[in-house]
Amino acid sequence: MKLLESYILRRIFQMFLVALVPVLTIIWTIQVLGRINLVTDSGQSIGSFMLLASYILPTILPVVMPFAFVIGITQTLTAMNNDSELPVIDAAGASRSIIYKPVIGLAIVLSIVSFSVTNFLEPASRLGVRQMIAAAYADLLSSVIEEKTFRSIEDGLYVQISERHSGRLLKGLFVVDYRDPNFDLIYYAKEGSVDPGGTSLTMRDGEVHRKSPDGRISIVRFDSYAFDLSAMTKSDGEALPMSSGDRSLGFLLDPDTNDPSYKRSPDKFYAELHRRLSDWLYPISFALVSLVVAGSSRSHRQARVHPMIYALIIAFGLRWAGFSVTNLTERNTSYVPLVYAVPLVTIAVSTYMLATNRQLYMPRMITRSIGRINGMLLRRLKISSNSGGSAS
Repeated sequence: MKLLESYILRRIFQMFLVALVPVLTIIWTIQVLGRINLVTDSGQSIGSFMLLASYILPTILPVVMPFAFVIGITQTLTAMNNDSELPVIDAAGASRSIIYKPVIGLAIVLSIVSFSVTNFLEPASRLGVRQMIAAAYADLLSSVIEEKTFRSIEDGLYVQISERHSGRLLKGLFVVDYRDPNFDLIYYAKEGSVDPGGTSLTMRDGEVHRKSPDGRISIVRFDSYAFDLSAMTKSDGEALPMSSGDRSLGFLLDPDTNDPSYKRSPDKFYAELHRRLSDWLYPISFALVSLVVAGSSRSHRQARVHPMIYALIIAFGLRWAGFSVTNLTERNTSYVPLVYAVPLVTIAVSTYMLATNRQLYMPRMITRSIGRINGMLLRRLKISSNSGGSAS
């Protein structure tokens, strides 16, 4: 790699990290705080909290990384243009590949990272979160909930325990389940116990009251009744509910047709497969768009939008289109080609524009509007500064 290419690569990578770390930290913190109740309510340790945070990180990294890359490219190339480095490169007769090669090379590396995280780390992380939730709710019943105190496990689910004994034995159980809009369930039991695996609560010598929306109530007495703790994670009866996002790439490529989750919604698994096989293309497409927007030397005389804003608007539009098409694929598999068309068409159009030295320009009407707004702001600033000076 030439010295100038190494210089550009180093600056872009540094700016990429500068943009990635704070944005990723903010989004990561928001996601972790959204699950803080799981840790605090179930009495988990700080180690469990850190483990949960580490599980969440791979789920947001592939989404944030391409946008940070856009910021790194456009900010670096804009700074080089403002410092007259890009005009000097052009005036020296250097090939445009000196600028393109480091950007495209880094884009390919980030695409490989994105593919690896999306298809290998993210499913394992999602499964780890579900396992933590299942274990936390089991501990919540067997050791955390205070005696003779109603505790909200989640919206519409409440539990009260009169006494707790050793061996996960519980006395005086009262469970209220309002989560199903079709009926309300109230369980009473003299005693119960949580199995060692923490997957079910067995209630003994009790009754269940079922109330339908029309007001009718049915009462059933039982000697033993197993309450699935996975229901507290909004499952449909599975020991550990797994959605399409929790499955491995191997399962998505060759799904088990007898799997209960797959039977319920095979289209979601199909859509998830194509999402994973297409998401890695976005770092490359965003990189090419950034080069089209900011890869050429530009004059400072025209009032215009900063190239970074211009590139980010396009990137957000492309990502929104990708998410929208993926959602459509869950309802109709005929939209699958569009999942790949969004990034591939962007790559093709951007490559053509770079090969023919074409540039994207803001419409003249928008440019003039920005110029007028800037002029008005400058005049107001001058007026306010003059007023302040006169008053003093």
